[in-house]
Amino acid sequence: MADHKHGEMDIETQEKTFEGFIRFTAWACVLIVVALIFMALVNA
Repeated sequence: MADHKHGEMDIETQEKTFEGFIRFTAWACVLIVVALIFMALVNA
């Protein structure tokens, strides 16, 4: 079995995936807030 050496694995793909997930989540939150504000204004 190979010995584990901390910090040798290439994690570029994981970092890009995580960055994309965070960007998507941020945009989704913004759109949800805008939709809620719009619904509050239309219903008032």
